[in-house]
Amino acid sequence: MKKAVLYGRTSMPQQHLKSQFIQLRNIAAQRGLELSGVYSDFGNLGSKVKRPGINALLRDARRGKFSVILIDAFDRLARSTRNFLEVVDELDSLGIELIFASEAVDTGAPTGRIFVTMLRYLAQLEKSLTRERIKAGMRRRKLEGLPVGRQRLDVNHAALVHDRLAGMSLTQVAKRYDVSRASVVRFVREARQRELSAFVAFRPETLQVAARAA
Repeated sequence: MKKAVLYGRTSMPQQHLKSQFIQLRNIAAQRGLELSGVYSDFGNLGSKVKRPGINALLRDARRGKFSVILIDAFDRLARSTRNFLEVVDELDSLGIELIFASEAVDTGAPTGRIFVTMLRYLAQLEKSLTRERIKAGMRRRKLEGLPVGRQRLDVNHAALVHDRLAGMSLTQVAKRYDVSRASVVRFVREARQRELSAFVAFRPETLQVAARAA
């Protein structure tokens, strides 16, 4: 008899998993599966990185503690499309069967195998598109005369900030100092933050308090 586990997730803390698990338990009973555990995440919108339930599920899956996972729906499993593809691919590589009740998908069945194959194709397509976007961005920066790759470290920050605050455009400053426009913005912001911190630290009220303390 195959060992199976349930996984459920709620989006709001006040929601309950009972309705999700009733159907999943019925499916497990109909298929003659032995339930050996339940994993859950409560009040989690799915976009958060910390999900103790899914983390524990994946950890036990790698240890071979079960061979089937029953889940209410696709959107209960992962926080994003990319994460969903990654989780399904890892579980499939471990030989674990996934059963999604709402979508009627069983990765242990022929139609479910086609589903997994399509997911892998989509994951590969997404990686290829991402690489192409990066390459296109690099080509565009080269055409615009902007630096590509890791930014140089020997930048005269003081002069850069002075030129920018004096009215030089972002693009002009970036080209002059061979850095990205984002780096120019960051250097200026950091310089202003340092000036503000110095002002707060040495304003008259602070000095008076320090004098009395001495």
